[in-house]
Amino acid sequence: MDLSIIIVNFNTKVLTTQTVNSIISSTSNLDYEVIVVDNSTNKNEYFDHKDSRVKVLAKVENKGFGHACNIGFNVAIGRYILFLNSDTIMEKGTLEKAVEYMDKNRDIGCLGIKTLLGDGSFDHGCKRGFPTPFNSFCYVLKLDKIFPKVKKFGGYTLNYLSQDKTNDVDSVSGAFMLIPKSVLSKVGLFDESIFMYGEDIDLCYRIKLANYRVVYYADVKMTHLKGQSGLHTKSKEVIKHFHNGIKRFYDMYYKEKYPTVVTLFMYSAIYIRYIITLIRAKF
Repeated sequence: MDLSIIIVNFNTKVLTTQTVNSIISSTSNLDYEVIVVDNSTNKNEYFDHKDSRVKVLAKVENKGFGHACNIGFNVAIGRYILFLNSDTIMEKGTLEKAVEYMDKNRDIGCLGIKTLLGDGSFDHGCKRGFPTPFNSFCYVLKLDKIFPKVKKFGGYTLNYLSQDKTNDVDSVSGAFMLIPKSVLSKVGLFDESIFMYGEDIDLCYRIKLANYRVVYYADVKMTHLKGQSGLHTKSKEVIKHFHNGIKRFYDMYYKEKYPTVVTLFMYSAIYIRYIITLIRAKF
């Protein structure tokens, strides 16, 4: 089989159904399966589908996004694994072209694609640099926006790279991560100590450590209904997990490389951003 698509359904039955239907209607020349890992806590949101290519792993205990994806991987039989968000809409030919591009570039360990938001604007999360202390400093001070053409200041957002050109990047969004199954078998799956958010950056980091490329592929696209799930729901629990994920990533890969004052700066920045996000969520 060419492709195993793993989708986590957590109380998003309508969105997940829309995503699965968009895959089926837009994909014709590919041997694929869709694995929906359902860790919903609301029985009215349990997912079901009649298409034989859709497999549902029902009533999975909710231990986070990465945990659910890893369970899906354990039953996947495709040459490639696609971790796909439940709030996405695929366009015609996207999956075929993405798999074809991977087949022609065997040194790629992870592929992300051009992603648009529901209003048609670009989702900057689909191509990113790693959040090193310097990149984070520039991002917090918005130097990447003040000096959009200066590569040094855009190390996290990579806004100096054209949205319309394929490029090697540090990280792509967990909303769409296309990875050879053989690469995952080598570098490992999602870190389940990260409940949600940050696990995509962590996996990309390990893929690059193993000397594979991470690529933003601009020739195909999808829509990400970002405002309908995840951080944009303004859930206090989701906001907490997001900032815990950022801190976890820093602790794993940067804490030992930098002096204590840098770590204190990073912790302070993460905490301040957490408080500001909580305040904004109230309005």
